[in-house]
Amino acid sequence: MAAVVIGEALTWVGTPYRHQGSRKGVGCDCLGLLLGVWRVLYGAEPETTGPYAADWAEAGGEDRFLDAAMRHCLAKPLAGLCAGDLVLFRWRPHLPAKHAGIMVGPDRFVHAYQGSAVVVSALVPQWRRRIAGVFSFPTV
Repeated sequence: MAAVVIGEALTWVGTPYRHQGSRKGVGCDCLGLLLGVWRVLYGAEPETTGPYAADWAEAGGEDRFLDAAMRHCLAKPLAGLCAGDLVLFRWRPHLPAKHAGIMVGPDRFVHAYQGSAVVVSALVPQWRRRIAGVFSFPTV
């Protein structure tokens, strides 16, 4: 399963960043990247997200991203982080998770980078300490 997730995630590299987008090669944000990969794996999105503002996580205070991941994916301990896993980030300990990526190696992940595109980044300490949750995609 991990190889399929990684393979699909890597095909999104270079897709321009577009808030609320989820179309490979056209535009996506980090949620759109996850939804696009999910559609390839399972045929449809797990739930409708509806419109959301760029600051949605700070404005509502709810941890909607983390809650949705818990509903649809399998939670894992941070120590079990591996390629093919979904990883959620929060910018500060008291804020909800707001960013996501897909691990493509032991220390590298694919994510939609605001102001740029879908890129592969190193999971450097600055990213690692912001991890809010680790999840595996459900088995097809």
